[in-house]
Amino acid sequence: MNLPPIDIDEMDIKLKLDDLVLNVLYVKFGYFHQTMPKHSHSHGSYELHYIPSGKGLLIADGQHYSLTPGTLFMTGPEVEHEQIPDQTDPMAEYCIFFEIITGPLQLKQNTRHLPRKGLLSRWLLDTPFWIGPDQENMMTLFEMLAREVSLKHIGFHQMTTNILEMIVARTIRHYHQGATAVLNAPVKTLNDSRLVTIENSFLYDYQSITLKQLADKIGLSTRQTERTVQKQYGMSFKDKKWQARMEATAQLLLTTDLPIREVAIAAGFSTPERFSHSFKKYYNQSPSKYRSENRVEVMN
Repeated sequence: MNLPPIDIDEMDIKLKLDDLVLNVLYVKFGYFHQTMPKHSHSHGSYELHYIPSGKGLLIADGQHYSLTPGTLFMTGPEVEHEQIPDQTDPMAEYCIFFEIITGPLQLKQNTRHLPRKGLLSRWLLDTPFWIGPDQENMMTLFEMLAREVSLKHIGFHQMTTNILEMIVARTIRHYHQGATAVLNAPVKTLNDSRLVTIENSFLYDYQSITLKQLADKIGLSTRQTERTVQKQYGMSFKDKKWQARMEATAQLLLTTDLPIREVAIAAGFSTPERFSHSFKKYYNQSPSKYRSENRVEVMN
């Protein structure tokens, strides 16, 4: 089995896990030909281990565990452990060593005093030791990681960080495999939902939407809605609606063969003359001239 090597020890990498920040101290790959002596980690320090090939024995807090291809385990603070290889089939290992910090200043703290808002971070802090078979296709992620670190293409630091975050998150997800079916992702805030509603109203209902209707949709008064539109777009509701109608008609002119009269009707204008007047006021040229000067034919 041809396993790609990884050696990261000088790159500054911070991972985000819910409300925690993880400082990656190193990522290494190697084969065990000798026993890794018994040792334990300090407060806030963890080692993520993945065995892609070979065999061995893990002794953790006095308990014995077989290490075989696909074994994944995490050793956290104060967990005494040692690894003994099978000399006839020495095991390979990818190891990620990281510490929990409170932020970019690398201020170490006892994990008991850290916030626990997210489930993944809570499971990490509450589970100093876990071992089990890989059920998340981790080898693919380690191959991706090795490629990024080896090639060092533009953006490789960001990609390396993203892949390591996935590796850590997928590992912790193993702790409670049955829980994923009942968990919910964070939802949009009320303001986020209102902004989406406002955007969609101007995008799809520009012909007829009124300030009162928009206010009812987002659960605000008309005065609050007017202020919200002004804050988001730098213009009044009336001006934003006019802009939305004009941009929609311009799109119709450039992407369809509809006559000017039908474009006017589609945009909600009572007459082609009213549409032409509004369009010329906004774009400083008539609809027909705008179409002839700006339309680009799509090549098949």
